[in-house]
Amino acid sequence: MPPPISAGGRESRVASWFENNLLTGNIPEDIGKLQMLQLLYLRDNRLTGTLPSSLGNLTRLNELDLDSNAFEGPIPSSLGNLQHLADLNLSQNSLSGSIPKEIFNLSTLSNYMDFSHNYLIGKLPSDIGSMQNFRALYLSGNKLSGEIPPTLGNCGVLENLFIHNNFLQGTIPQSLSDIRALQNLDLSHNNLSRPIPQLLANLYFLAYLNLSFNHLDGVVPTKEIFNHATAISLLGNHGLCGGIPELHLPACPKNSSEKSGGRSHLVRVVIPIITAISCLTLILLFVFLYWKQKPRKDTTSPASSLDDKYPKVSYRELAEATDGFSTTNLVGTGRYSSVYKGSLLRGNAAVAVKVFNLQQLGAIKSFVAECDALRIIRHRNLVKIITLCSSVDFRGHDFKALVFEFMPNGSLEEWLNLRISEQGMTNSLNLLQRLNIAIDVAEAMDYLHHNCQPPGVHCDLKPSNVLLDADMVAHVGDFGLAKILCEAMSISFQNSANSTDVIRGTLGVWGRGIGLYIR
Repeated sequence: MPPPISAGGRESRVASWFENNLLTGNIPEDIGKLQMLQLLYLRDNRLTGTLPSSLGNLTRLNELDLDSNAFEGPIPSSLGNLQHLADLNLSQNSLSGSIPKEIFNLSTLSNYMDFSHNYLIGKLPSDIGSMQNFRALYLSGNKLSGEIPPTLGNCGVLENLFIHNNFLQGTIPQSLSDIRALQNLDLSHNNLSRPIPQLLANLYFLAYLNLSFNHLDGVVPTKEIFNHATAISLLGNHGLCGGIPELHLPACPKNSSEKSGGRSHLVRVVIPIITAISCLTLILLFVFLYWKQKPRKDTTSPASSLDDKYPKVSYRELAEATDGFSTTNLVGTGRYSSVYKGSLLRGNAAVAVKVFNLQQLGAIKSFVAECDALRIIRHRNLVKIITLCSSVDFRGHDFKALVFEFMPNGSLEEWLNLRISEQGMTNSLNLLQRLNIAIDVAEAMDYLHHNCQPPGVHCDLKPSNVLLDADMVAHVGDFGLAKILCEAMSISFQNSANSTDVIRGTLGVWGRGIGLYIR
């Protein structure tokens, strides 16, 4: 919330306060014509779309707050024109891309800059050191990478620095000890390594320090804030030692405290590596001799084949593959899920990532049903699953997704409704293609009903669930409503005691489905 209007001058400013409403739609480009505007508050609404570059025309703007909306796309570099800006808040949106370096040249930012909880990527530029007057920087909950720039130490009046939950790496720069006004520092959940700078103990105003879940090692200081166990968090750094007893860290080797010469490095790093390599060589030698004497078998380990067939994939890999599940990669939506096109780093293969909306009632049941069906079906005319992901996202929320082979020619529904190509030409199916697609679908259904063990029913067969590969071969997908039948039910679909157990899905699909395929 903005501070209250004071009689000393805020009431004389030109302002637009629309926060905490249910506003929807985009910010129009015409907003750039309000060049006398000094305060703009649009937080806690439902605004969407991209941020217009015309915001850079509001050169008298002192405060800009767009927090907690659904804005996406890049941050306009034109915001670097706002040379009177003191507060900037773009947090809790879906902004992507890198932070424009022009923003770090806003020397007037004297209060705070908040870009937390977006999908921002890239490195922090060294230009950040030119912002010597601002008191708070919030960049947590993004996908920033690279090292923390040493120039950050030039921000001498900075009081709050929160860059946790990113992909930062490298060391904690010694220059952070130059920020004498620093009170709160959170660098947790990154990939930072090497020892904690001893000079951080010279920050006498520091009241909160969180360095947990990195890859830090070495001796923990014991002075100032490091002498207060309740004010610091060092969890998840298994290489740390020493510190005050309340931290319950292992004792450091006698020759490791405050020694960083070549001998210490030799004892701590080189010798363990040489020992490990020697042990590994001996183990491999014994395994080789044992394997050579043992009769060979032409069987493949089920566990290894399973790992090769269904590779493990994390939420981070899927987010990177789809550019943060960007709407530009969205290829389709359904009741329970959204499908994104992506490219996995493993082989750079094009994939379709089906992300389930777990806020929707029935989404988890649909995910389980589809997994149950896909684990037993194998046919050339059924969509091939690559793997699945059941994990949590960067905010700790449950995340479930299925990864399929990408079908470049889209769905049959698009072709039946006169699909328009990127060249502007209308594509349509000829009679032979329609007949081949109908045969492909019929073969898939025949497999499910008669050759799959146990047999199954798709329950939602319709043109939008028939996908076409590069050779226009049809593949039936979306088994969220599929029914796997027991042996008693597999005798006859017509004699089922309860027809509602077999026939489910979209109304009208069963009556007109094949007609749509060959019309």
